Amino acid sequence: MSFDTPLHLCGPLREPRQMLQEQEYSGHTSIHDDSMAEKLGFKAGPIEGPTHFSQFVPLLVEVFGQAWFESGCFSAHFQNMVVEGEQVRAFVELPAPGATRLRCWAEKADGTPVLEASASIGPGDGPTLLDERMAKLRAPEKLVILSDLQVGMKGAEEERVRMDADQHMGNLYPFSLNQKLERITENSPWYSDAESTPWGRAIIPLEMVSVLAEYTSKQAAFPVKQPVIGLFADQEIRMVDGPLFVGEEYVIRREIAALSESKRTESYWVRTRIYDAKGETLKAEMLLNHATLKHSYANYEAEASA
Repeated sequence: MSFDTPLHLCGPLREPRQMLQEQEYSGHTSIHDDSMAEKLGFKAGPIEGPTHFSQFVPLLVEVFGQAWFESGCFSAHFQNMVVEGEQVRAFVELPAPGATRLRCWAEKADGTPVLEASASIGPGDGPTLLDERMAKLRAPEKLVILSDLQVGMKGAEEERVRMDADQHMGNLYPFSLNQKLERITENSPWYSDAESTPWGRAIIPLEMVSVLAEYTSKQAAFPVKQPVIGLFADQEIRMVDGPLFVGEEYVIRREIAALSESKRTESYWVRTRIYDAKGETLKAEMLLNHATLKHSYANYEAEASA
């Protein structure tokens, strides 16, 4: 007997931890600081979106095996903020035989949606959730905060990055990998014990790829007007020739992939490509929608009406 009933895997309820209270950029604290969040109309500083990615990894490894770490892609749209103390559960739809893409989502304990996502194994896995969302973007009518940005604009030719186990990851991410592993929702020996992995190297967790990719982002010098507060609205991380390794040097290159606007935000979508130390072999990519809050920019109304 067979059924066409869709089935899914789900993980346990977890309480992700807030580690960005001390985050700083452009000379001010971020939305993850409680007092700043309250000024902007939020009840507390939210937990950063990619923190939730870790809860999906055990489920995706169950579906895809080791290949998930080598060519997996997680493409997410963040729906509602989570603050410390709230519980979250991850869900992964079981794919049909031979399928390389599946649907994922996360919910709070009361069912409030946290994020929706697609997960897939490449190459040839077809459009991701963010590919589909970007295809529906309308050209912004008038940008103020992002008026000096253009699609196709590139950052620095070469940013050099690495993530050692005890390396402090700067003002944007004021902690080390080892400190993250003390609080990560789903830990694995593969993140710290080189001998335990199939590659003979400790690997960077999925949620920490975002940290690696953003570590030198200031060098891109994209001309976003300041001071302004932003948040992550959409994020995709793809392994091309993965995984990425702890203690390995990489070269990063960035490009503006899209510009968009909503009632409350102006957004610039940045595609970050991570290459080997020679800058020749593409290892991974990240697509990130930086949504800047219009009302956090003091001159917004004046410049918009000028």
